Amino acid sequence: MPKYLIQASYSAEGTKGLLTEGGSGRRQAVEQVLRSCGGTLEWMYFAFGEDDLYIVVDMPDAVSMVATSMKVRATGAITSRAVPLLSPEDIDAAARKQVDFRAPGA
Repeated sequence: MPKYLIQASYSAEGTKGLLTEGGSGRRQAVEQVLRSCGGTLEWMYFAFGEDDLYIVVDMPDAVSMVATSMKVRATGAITSRAVPLLSPEDIDAAARKQVDFRAPGA
């Protein structure tokens, strides 16, 4: 299953909700939304600084990841970025792949 690193920041309203339900409550909400699209939560950490939240998720496919992201971001409570993660084996396979490319001017 593809893995994604999610970096997120809460809006003022989202932060108010976090203060009300706490971190454990938000983890349960994240697990629920991921399950609804066939995904699972690998790990979740809160932070302070530019981003408020870092999570790694397993999703069945990119469409499920986008669907989850759109639904969550549409609330306005959070802004996020999803970064596809690649395993060392994925990089090995990419390095072996034949690519026909000519550099500009070559």
